[in-house]
Amino acid sequence: MDEALLRSLTPSVLGILVRRGADFAAAEDAVQEALVEAVRVWPAGPPRDPKGWLVTVAWRKFLDAARSDTARRRREDLVDQEPGPGPAAEVDDTLQLYFLCAHPSLTPSSAVALTLRAVGGLTTRQIARAYLVPEATMAQRISRAKRTVSGVRFDQPGDLSTVLRVLYLVFNEGYSGDVDLAAEAIRLTRRLAAASDHPEVAGLLALMLLHHARRAGRTGPDGSLVPLAEQDRGRWDTGLIAEGVGILRTALARDRLGEFQAQAAVAALHADAPTATETDWVQIVEWYDELVRLTDSPVVRLNRAVAVGEADGPRAGLAALAELDDALPRYTAVAAYLHERDGDPGTAARLYAEAAHKAPNLAEREHLTRQAARLNAGPNAARPR
Repeated sequence: MDEALLRSLTPSVLGILVRRGADFAAAEDAVQEALVEAVRVWPAGPPRDPKGWLVTVAWRKFLDAARSDTARRRREDLVDQEPGPGPAAEVDDTLQLYFLCAHPSLTPSSAVALTLRAVGGLTTRQIARAYLVPEATMAQRISRAKRTVSGVRFDQPGDLSTVLRVLYLVFNEGYSGDVDLAAEAIRLTRRLAAASDHPEVAGLLALMLLHHARRAGRTGPDGSLVPLAEQDRGRWDTGLIAEGVGILRTALARDRLGEFQAQAAVAALHADAPTATETDWVQIVEWYDELVRLTDSPVVRLNRAVAVGEADGPRAGLAALAELDDALPRYTAVAAYLHERDGDPGTAARLYAEAAHKAPNLAEREHLTRQAARLNAGPNAARPR
């Protein structure tokens, strides 16, 4: 069973059902039922036209769900529109669905959550982790969003900023999470940039390209996480870096600074440094100051504390960290790093071990555990890559 194929076909099938008259919630339910049926049936004999098969089965599931007497006549009319045999038209509705899910009747946070779940393919747990909220809270938010748009006519696309936020979160999950969605997020952002003249679209695309360019260096041969300072910069994709920097410069020249352009500027400074020791941390702190002004995000403030620790010394970084809530994800890992830099390996080892228990994924957990073990082994222990 090719789960990646199913995931890639889902948005297009969902879009076809919506265009044929199904309200979004009913269409999503029907597509999910069709996917379950595919998992059950395809291993024994996969269809020649997977997309056409999913459209046909999902449409039938939608019709079967319309059981009330008042809907019966309408259901019988829709049967005539059921897709016939043969290949389905190759239409990519994914980006359109992103805008439709960002419906004006939803709050931006609810629209993002719904899109990530229905179109982006992320689990409720992954979305909750991105939003720094409990999984149960996010499940309720998504359920409310579905109820809000149930029966709504999807003829009012949502705003651009919400769609950009969704694409950013999908990329982040693909870049560091369990499901590889990074390439799809870049593809969609390229399409959006080609159709839009907004500098923040360009900023987001530049940010994605600059991060993606470093992807090959983020893990070792055994799959272990390699910190930025220890990465082999010869493995970075210089073509993507050049493209990202070029797009960013053009966007910044328009003097309409936004969050994604500022983040891309930080990424560009990391990519531009020949070695970790040559990184321009002072300028990175300045860009984080801009990000704090633009977003007032606690995660941005946490990243700024790391940059301050590099630019002005670990004591300054710890002072900046002390101003933040210690419940923030990765707070403990940052504290461990700064304490190690400050010459306190005992405290750093304890904090690394504590951070490992809180790590959101296996790669981070193993990396933090190795850091704690290295410090506990004493000053002569080799620093692992």
